Amino acid sequence: MTHAPRIRFDRNELAGSFGDIGTDLPLILAMIAAANLDGATVFIVFGLLQVLTGLIYGLPMPMQPLKAMAVLIITQKITGDVIFGGGLAIAAMMLALSISGALTWLARVIPRAAVRGIQLGLGLSLASLALKEYVPSLGVSGYALAAICFVVVILLRDNRHVPAALVVIAVGLVYAALLTIDWADVQFASTLTVPEFRIPTLDAFWTGLLVLALPQLPLSLSNAVIATNQTLRDLFPDRAISVKRIGLTYGVANTFASVFGGIPVCHGCGGLAGHYAFGARTGGSVIIYGLAYIVIGLAFGSSVGALVTAYPLPVLGVILLFEAVALMALIRDTAAEPRQFMIVLLVGAIAFGVKHGFIIGLVVGALLCGLWRDRHADKPGTQ
Repeated sequence: MTHAPRIRFDRNELAGSFGDIGTDLPLILAMIAAANLDGATVFIVFGLLQVLTGLIYGLPMPMQPLKAMAVLIITQKITGDVIFGGGLAIAAMMLALSISGALTWLARVIPRAAVRGIQLGLGLSLASLALKEYVPSLGVSGYALAAICFVVVILLRDNRHVPAALVVIAVGLVYAALLTIDWADVQFASTLTVPEFRIPTLDAFWTGLLVLALPQLPLSLSNAVIATNQTLRDLFPDRAISVKRIGLTYGVANTFASVFGGIPVCHGCGGLAGHYAFGARTGGSVIIYGLAYIVIGLAFGSSVGALVTAYPLPVLGVILLFEAVALMALIRDTAAEPRQFMIVLLVGAIAFGVKHGFIIGLVVGALLCGLWRDRHADKPGTQ
């Protein structure tokens, strides 16, 4: 019996490596600008974490920025020390939950319909971001660019010889090179950037815990751990990975990022679905993705921002849209069970439309599933 390779490098892994860039890149750049972080260091640390994750898991399961933290950092202009302290705080909480067994217990008691609803809600959020913000960002030319990329993805969707993502990324590169990059602002780094080790202060840790880590924890439990575990079971049923292991790598990754000047990160079912949707099947896609960030950080140093912000958002929007569709498609296995499907839709709507909706939806979904089971068990003739 032959086993599928854990790491492979081919055109499909290369194409899949761009499956999560539409989510990651704008958030990373916005955090660098808002907190005045060193762009080269952020890119290098983020890339190293991708490479390590690809090597450890051998699956297309990338690291991505912590979304709730990212929004707070961007909107409240939180300083770098507090960011690193918050990253260390969320790492400590996730490691404690993983080692104690609490994370495994949560994953066991939360019903599948509630998790499917979280996947639906995240898919709706990503689709909304793509269609409302990314695609319209360049006006008429942006819509035209997005339409071209959309058609390319549809025509090449199942083409293993000419992967759609490679063509779409190339279209965006040509557009940026001709129309949006200010080449005067792009210079090769004169010195090599090496991330420096430093431990956040105790004040930064406690402030980061209150301001960043606690608001992030519900989303991390629902999306980064439990929903990611379910998505892995959906896409790779023969490659079981426990929620404890996912929680441990989450905690270790944020410890590493926090002491070397990187942004807080997590696993995510959206990133996994995005890499898979565009052809990735091994850890090779994540390694390629990480190496791209490392090379850009090392080569361009302080010019990182000027280089990557020129890439057209409508192209990223199309990639993000198909990532969202791939994620939402996972709920199809509940369509044959009307009550379960209703719970999925309700949880998805709450997750998408309500503040702190991911944790609220998870709780509501679990309660409804429990209530339905209890009522069903009380009926005469049931067991």
